[in-house]
Amino acid sequence: MAESHADAPIFRALLTPYRSLGPKGFGILMGVLVGVWLFFGLLFWSLGAWPIFGFLGLDVLAIWLAFRWNYRQARAREEVEVRRTALDIRKVAPSGRTVAHRFNPFWTRFSVDRHDEIGIVSMAVESEGRIVTIGGFLNPDDRETFAAAFGRALATARAG
Repeated sequence: MAESHADAPIFRALLTPYRSLGPKGFGILMGVLVGVWLFFGLLFWSLGAWPIFGFLGLDVLAIWLAFRWNYRQARAREEVEVRRTALDIRKVAPSGRTVAHRFNPFWTRFSVDRHDEIGIVSMAVESEGRIVTIGGFLNPDDRETFAAAFGRALATARAG
């Protein structure tokens, strides 16, 4: 079924959490940590302090688990689409659970909370007694960019 001109998307955004350390960097970091663990663990073992070997291994395991949890959280995303007839927000949790929200752009209010030093600290779409926060995991610069583009898109949808 073809989209009519009035129903064509005005704005689409896929919001994802930023992670500064990619899979290759993670592999290098873990390789270095395991190497340091082996060096110092074997050194202490040879000096008779064998329990240190295990405790150092627990540190490496804790770091690995923390990064795995962090990468799992990075699977979250939010899909935002503005059309003249609808505003759709689809939130996908790291587990894959999806929650979809649909608003009428004419009755929707986009609210932005700002801090003097930080900039935008939160964004939300409000309509018909419902409030949906968006972009909570974005960094301040990305929040500014998204808020400006999303605000323009809502204004365009309302203008017709």
